[in-house]
Amino acid sequence: MFKKQRRLILLEINVQAVVWLVILVVLLAVEAVTLGLTTIWFAGGALASFGMAIAGTEVFWQIVVFCIVSVVLLIVTRPAAVRYMNRGHVKTNAESLIGEIAVVTETIDNLAGTGQARVKGQYWTARATREDAQIEDGKTVKIKEIKGVKLIVEEV
Repeated sequence: MFKKQRRLILLEINVQAVVWLVILVVLLAVEAVTLGLTTIWFAGGALASFGMAIAGTEVFWQIVVFCIVSVVLLIVTRPAAVRYMNRGHVKTNAESLIGEIAVVTETIDNLAGTGQARVKGQYWTARATREDAQIEDGKTVKIKEIKGVKLIVEEV
C-alpha cells in the first residue's frame, strides 16, 4: 500500500513539473515570435517553479515562486536588457536635435504664433515651452522637444 501512495505522489509531482515545463515552452515560443522582451521574465519564473515542482514543493509555493521570480527579473534585468537591445538605435535628424543649443532668428511669441530658430545651420519654426514666454531675436535657447516641424525651446 505504501508503494502505491508513493507512486501517486511521484505522478503528481511529474504532472506539476510537466505543467510548468509546458508553460515555460509556451512563454519561450511567444518570446521567440515577438522579440519584444515581453514574456522572457515569466519564462524565468516558470523555470524556477519547474525546479520547485521537481523538488516536490506544494503548488501554492510554486505559484508564489513563479510570481516573485518573474517580478524580480522584470524589475532588475529589464532596464539593462532594453538598453542592450536598443544600443544600435540610430537617432533621426529630429531626435538628435533634442538637448542642442539654438539661436533665435525671429522673436518667439506663442500667443502671436511667431518664432524661428537656427540650429546646425538649419532654420526651424520655434515655440517656447511656456505659453506666455517671449524670447527675443539673438537669444540662445535649448531644444526641449520637437512637435511636428516645430522646435519647443526654453531660454538658456
